[in-house]
Amino acid sequence: MAAHFYVDPRIHGELIVDDTGVNQPLETGQTAETPAQAHEPVEAAQPAPLDAVQAKPEEPSETVQSEPADAVPAEPEASPQPERVDVVQTDPVETPRAEPAGAVQTGHVEPAQIEPLEDSQAEQEIPRNWIAEWCLMAIALLFAMTGLVQSYVIPTVSMESTLIQGDHLLVDKLAYAPIGRLSRYLLPYERVKRGDVVVFRYPVDIRQNYVKRCIGIPGDRIKVVNKRVFVNGKELNEPYAIHRTPYIDSYRDNFPSYPNVHLAEPALIMMEKNVVKGEVVVPQGQYFMMGDNRDNSLDSRYWGFVPRENIVGKPLLIFWSYDAPTEQLADPNFMSKAHLIDLAKNFFRKTRWNRCFQLIHGYPLN
Repeated sequence: MAAHFYVDPRIHGELIVDDTGVNQPLETGQTAETPAQAHEPVEAAQPAPLDAVQAKPEEPSETVQSEPADAVPAEPEASPQPERVDVVQTDPVETPRAEPAGAVQTGHVEPAQIEPLEDSQAEQEIPRNWIAEWCLMAIALLFAMTGLVQSYVIPTVSMESTLIQGDHLLVDKLAYAPIGRLSRYLLPYERVKRGDVVVFRYPVDIRQNYVKRCIGIPGDRIKVVNKRVFVNGKELNEPYAIHRTPYIDSYRDNFPSYPNVHLAEPALIMMEKNVVKGEVVVPQGQYFMMGDNRDNSLDSRYWGFVPRENIVGKPLLIFWSYDAPTEQLADPNFMSKAHLIDLAKNFFRKTRWNRCFQLIHGYPLN
C-alpha cells in the first residue's frame, strides 16, 4: 500500500501513515524507509514541496504557536486528507501601545476630531469671559456708587451761592465714616470741621438727605446777632453767606431767642436744654448746621442739632447742573415723565455748562 503524507500544524516535520495506521514522526530532512520504498521512490518526500508548505506558517497570524518537537504527538484525526489541510492567513494584528500607569483608556480619536472641539470650546469661553468681566465691573461700580461715592441733587436754594438749585453732586461717603482701630491707618478719614459742606440725614425724617455748612462742632458756643454769626465769642468771616431780605427777623437773625415760627421737636429740646447765657452750646456727638442763604434756609435754628451718626459724607464736585423747578428735582421718581420731556426739549439750553465739574471746597472758620 502506498504511503500518504500530510502536515501536522503542531510540529515542524512530517508524519508517515503506514498501512497499519500508526503515525511515525519524521524530522525535516530525513528519509522515511517503508516497505514500498524499495520498489519505487517516494515523490512526496522531496524538499521543495516541504519548503513551500513550511513557508506559510511564518507569516503573522493568530494561530497558536506549535509545541516543541519532542512533545508527544496527538492522535491523528480519522482519514486525514492532505489536500484539506489549509493554512488560514489573517491580517496582522496591531500591537496595542502600553499606557502609563493610572491612565484611563479611551477610544481611538483621530487628531482631526480633537482640533474642531478645542476651537468650539475656545469660541464659547471668549463670550463667557467677556460677560463675567462686565458683571464684575458692574458689581464693583455698584459697590462704589453705594459705599464710596454717591450722587445727590440740590432741590432748593438754601445753599446759594455755593450750591444752587439743580446742581448734581458726587459725595464722598468715606471721608466722615466712623473710624475703626485698623482702618484709621489705612483709609483717609477726617473729622467734621467748622466750615465744611456736609451731606447728612435730616434729623426729623432720616429718609431725606440735606446738605448744609457746619458752623459748630461739639463744645462750641453759638449765637446770631443781627445776621452776624459768633462762635465762642468771635464773629465769623463768611464770604460765602448771602442775605436776601433787608429786614431783621427777631428769631432768625437774633438767635437764640423766643421763636416766632413753628419749631420741630428737636429744636424745642435744644432751646430748653442747650441754651446757656444767650448762646447755644453744642453737645458731644452733635453738630450745628446752617445754610449759606441765611434768609431762606431751614437749618439747625429750626430743627436742632445733627447727630454724628446722621452724617453721610462730603461733597466732592458738581458733575452736572440743570435748571429745573424744585418739584421736579425733589420728586422721588427723579426720571418722571415731565422731567424726561423737559430734558429732551431743553437739555443743551438749560444745562449750566460753566458749573459742570466744579470742585466743592469748605471754608476754614477760626
